[in-house]
Amino acid sequence: MFVKISYSGCWKSGRTHRCATALVLLLLALSSPAASTKKEILGWIEKVQVGKSRLELTAKLDTGADTSSLDASRIRRFRGKDGERWVEFRVGEKTTGRRIRFKKPLVRTAYIKEHKGPSQRRSVVLMEICLGEYLQEVEVTLVDRSGFAYPVLLGRNALEGLAIIDPALTLTTEPRCPVEEEE
Repeated sequence: MFVKISYSGCWKSGRTHRCATALVLLLLALSSPAASTKKEILGWIEKVQVGKSRLELTAKLDTGADTSSLDASRIRRFRGKDGERWVEFRVGEKTTGRRIRFKKPLVRTAYIKEHKGPSQRRSVVLMEICLGEYLQEVEVTLVDRSGFAYPVLLGRNALEGLAIIDPALTLTTEPRCPVEEEE
């Protein structure tokens, strides 16, 4: 790509600082990976599939949140035979009533500061999430989200590099990842 840039107007107008800043921003935009990669535009609410069994849930795509969270019940930590820390929990589809029990290794413990009240201790596990054509393992905190409209919240860590989020849109795509064996 060839771009012709004229500096004469910058020097004559005395706006060298502004012109230099604009030039740097233009060069960064042209050289960034984002400029060469076409990203899908998604809405702030999308359907996702969770786990290898592809449980279908509705997710809020929240660029204001760092981490992702998943509505889970009967969350129980335990130690495996090898001494490793594990978490057992259940996730269900509201529309079909289908519920799946998961056993996942505990990745870490997160302390999430609530708007009202003290920090909440949450188990963090890796879950397969299918969003559109993207399938990735995402760190999710397990929490009872039954009081929220959406059982999945995907934060920046899960969305980075995948898509552009348009808050004026909802339900722009369907999950298109292949179904694997039950967990």
